[in-house]
Amino acid sequence: MKNKRLLLSLMVCMAIIFSVVTIQPTVSKAQTNGHDPVIFIHGAGGTSTGFYGIINYLKKQGWSDNEIYAIEFTDKSGVSLNNQKQLTSYIDEVLKKTGKSKVDIVGHSAGGLNTLTYILNGGGSKVNDVVTLGSPNKYVTSKAPVGTNPNQKILYTSIYSTNDYVVPTWLSVLQGAKNVQISGADHVGMLMNSKVYELVKEGLNGGGQNTN
Repeated sequence: MKNKRLLLSLMVCMAIIFSVVTIQPTVSKAQTNGHDPVIFIHGAGGTSTGFYGIINYLKKQGWSDNEIYAIEFTDKSGVSLNNQKQLTSYIDEVLKKTGKSKVDIVGHSAGGLNTLTYILNGGGSKVNDVVTLGSPNKYVTSKAPVGTNPNQKILYTSIYSTNDYVVPTWLSVLQGAKNVQISGADHVGMLMNSKVYELVKEGLNGGGQNTN
């Protein structure tokens, strides 16, 4: 009888251990789904290195190297057909590399304009969250584009500063978006501002909005 009880106890223990072992990969997989890849888009005359501070901040907040990408436009003039072609190819390559279906985008200055132009010209199905920094958004549209799925709208955060003497704040406001006005940082300084970093993180985590 004792042997039977011992055998039964051993079987129960083995069953528990087996169930724990088999459950763990599912939990682990859920934890490693991670973020959408983030595409950083610089402005006219800028370079991808301008996002160095924000990228380092996001890495400390849990974004991995293979979730962060920064395009380097060959055409530095701002919004152009060349930039649109390059951006379209770049985003497609990132999606293929990561196996994801959508990206998040952070655009500074004209980088925001390139983002909105991309979304309005066929890219709306490939974007989840958008954060613009000191971007004169109204040069492209005054209303945050919904995207291709009205049941899963693209969420926007437009951040702009009263100390930006390059882009007036009223040009940055997007109807329907989460519009955030800050002070103390100029046009380029927004790329090196801790408050902006926090707002970018929030926007990339689905903290933007689209009431359109």
